[in-house]
Amino acid sequence: MKLVVLLLALCFSISIQSQERKSLTISRTDNAPKIDGVLNDDAWQNADEAKDFTQFRPEMGLAEKPHQKSIVKMVYDDNAIYVGAYLYDNPGDIMKQFTSRDNFGQSDFFGVVLNPNNDAQNDTEFFVFSSGTQADAIANPSNGEDFGWNGVWDSSVQIVEDGWIVEMKIPYANLRFANQEVQTWGLQFHRRFRTDNSQYSWNPIDRTKGNIGLYHGVLNGIENISPPTRLSFYPFASTLIRTFDGETTDDYSLGMDVKYGLTENFTLDATLIPDFSQAGFDNVQLNLGPFEQTFSEQRQFFTEGVDLFSKGNLFYSRRIGGPPSSYPEIDEDNEKLIGQPNKVKVLNAVKVSGRTKKGLGIGFFNAITEKTSAKIKNINTGEIREEVVEPFTNYNIMVVDQQFNKNSSVSLINTSVIRNGGFRDGNVTAALFDITDKANKWNVDGAVKMSNLNLPEDNKTGFSTSLEVEKVSGKYRYGIENVTADTKYNINDLGVLFRNNYNNFHAFGSYRIFEPTETFNNINVYIWAQYESLFKPSKYTGNEVGLDIYTQSTKLWEYGMNVNYKIGKQHDYFEPRREGYFFTFQNEMNVSTYMGTNYAKRLASFVNAGFATQFDPERDLFYYWIGAEPRMRFTDKFSLSYSINYQGGGGGRGFVTNLDDDIIFGERDQKTVTNSISGSYNFNPFHALSLTFRNYWATVTYDNPLFVLLEDGTLSTKDNILTTDISDPNINFNTWNLDFRYTWQFAPGSQLTALYRNSLFNSNAESSATYFESIERLFEQPIEHVFSLRVVYFIDYNNIKNVFKKNS
Repeated sequence: MKLVVLLLALCFSISIQSQERKSLTISRTDNAPKIDGVLNDDAWQNADEAKDFTQFRPEMGLAEKPHQKSIVKMVYDDNAIYVGAYLYDNPGDIMKQFTSRDNFGQSDFFGVVLNPNNDAQNDTEFFVFSSGTQADAIANPSNGEDFGWNGVWDSSVQIVEDGWIVEMKIPYANLRFANQEVQTWGLQFHRRFRTDNSQYSWNPIDRTKGNIGLYHGVLNGIENISPPTRLSFYPFASTLIRTFDGETTDDYSLGMDVKYGLTENFTLDATLIPDFSQAGFDNVQLNLGPFEQTFSEQRQFFTEGVDLFSKGNLFYSRRIGGPPSSYPEIDEDNEKLIGQPNKVKVLNAVKVSGRTKKGLGIGFFNAITEKTSAKIKNINTGEIREEVVEPFTNYNIMVVDQQFNKNSSVSLINTSVIRNGGFRDGNVTAALFDITDKANKWNVDGAVKMSNLNLPEDNKTGFSTSLEVEKVSGKYRYGIENVTADTKYNINDLGVLFRNNYNNFHAFGSYRIFEPTETFNNINVYIWAQYESLFKPSKYTGNEVGLDIYTQSTKLWEYGMNVNYKIGKQHDYFEPRREGYFFTFQNEMNVSTYMGTNYAKRLASFVNAGFATQFDPERDLFYYWIGAEPRMRFTDKFSLSYSINYQGGGGGRGFVTNLDDDIIFGERDQKTVTNSISGSYNFNPFHALSLTFRNYWATVTYDNPLFVLLEDGTLSTKDNILTTDISDPNINFNTWNLDFRYTWQFAPGSQLTALYRNSLFNSNAESSATYFESIERLFEQPIEHVFSLRVVYFIDYNNIKNVFKKNS
């Protein structure tokens, strides 16, 4: 009997692997097709056809409609893969909004997915929209799709009377493959119809289990090609003119980024004399909490091809070139700070990454930042001195990642930050595993991480662990997780850790549908419960239960709801900002809901609302928020969206300051208003104007008297401390940012960008001022104007080589 059960389990475990995969045999051509969106080239005439696409979203298994068939052909030569697709449809039904690169917008698309290793885990994706815009990404099950990666390839689109046509040329320099006489690649084609958001694939996909790469077809017939010399240069020139408070400065820069294929599978990326002058502004907010505010990365070098370095969540690239790691020591009676830099200059950075045919991935990252000093002025003598706040610093990451079984991996990661002189150094090592069974039903993942800080006074070594077991297939999914960190675990030299000293248990479950009902395309219900405690000493700190609901109707409207409830007393050991103290509150609930209309319509909107409260007879906490984001697509070239969000309420309590040996808390009323505008006008896929605007305003008004935090976590007003007894804690915080940008892709991989930016900032204690009074005071501040122009030109070594060959 046991043998029978074992055999049945084995058959089930390999069933997904034994499903028949479609195959396409590609043919070699001596005359490359012209990429013009017209399939009349000789190369296409006898090419094998990929057809009979199958829907996998919202419903699985549906055949194409007769008038929407897709026929794809592929050929190759010594330089590139060529793709020609005839996509039948009624021209009036084809949505074709013009967008910037990698922005899917409201357009139909056709996609090609290539996996030269045929390992189901390392895909290179190329998408062409019906508007002619391109998108591309590298993808794997661990990190999803990375659209920060940008290849250099060519495409063309033509709208015809019975559909649309796509032609693509994908040079081998975009792909990493082994130098073998006969190649067998994984292959998939995708097609999306934006009017009903349905998506089809050439090889059928089962969304109920497994990563999407397991359902690739096979590309046969590639023979006698060699990986090209993957060497490309991106020289750039930029100028920046900045005006602030009556002073104008300018900066001119020449530099270059380089990509070089060390082997057929490994690439070196280097930025020499980096220039990040055109990175977008950060969405700064008023931060009253005990933890730092983090921002998304917007510098292309640090967003492109960093999937290996993201493993283990140990890499926060904004550390590199961010604010200095120390603050100058000042004699407060005789000195004042007159120049504290807010960022450190990056001198250079390099990445080496790749993966062998057998699934071994290796990544190396290194960046160097320059020595940076603050300026301090002696009030009495006028003498100015400088103090180093960030020395010459080296940032380094090493990653080794072995994939196997088409759905699993184990990894070893080390990060280090070495600062010159007597400053702190940081080192973190982590071992990770992410294992899914062959049936793609169960997943186990975990990590062991060790941090070491080299401090001027001593060294600190800490550790963290995690372990999760989860059912990852079917309508019903569930799992459990434990995460821990001791009191000395710290990864903040190159990563982000908001807090340590925890031992938390998490249980969760979900229900989802894969076949549409009469009303809904999607339903996803997610519930969870969490128990939180300190690692040392082992003390309870809190708990939380929650519910998430997401649905999408057959009319493509989206609805969602989220409920979080913290049952009983919660002990916050971080809000007091002093070791050994905690702040106690109880029975906190947070409820939010949202709705989004069909974005395929010219006029669409997203609205959200929610509230937070505590069921505590001694508290009167209530906050609420409401927001709306209408967006209008005036034409396929011009679209505009406006967002307004309001949050208000009172009764919240939090840290204010320290007064002698006392920790002072306050009860506060808060208001926040955020206005944002985003718009674009695309002349065509290569010329675009874009506008981004954001105004963020927040006020905080504290009640009197203030509280003293007691050792038992409660608050006392017996000392009758008033806001006038300390520096006024009330806040009026206002920021304004506007970017107006023109981009022109004048050749594949080459781009000109002109940017105008202005920004304002004001913060004071006038929390009773109205919004318009605050705006008036904001415009009394000096405004910063920035104009920058940047030109990047793509040079492929192979093109230069071919020119010399022709000349000779």
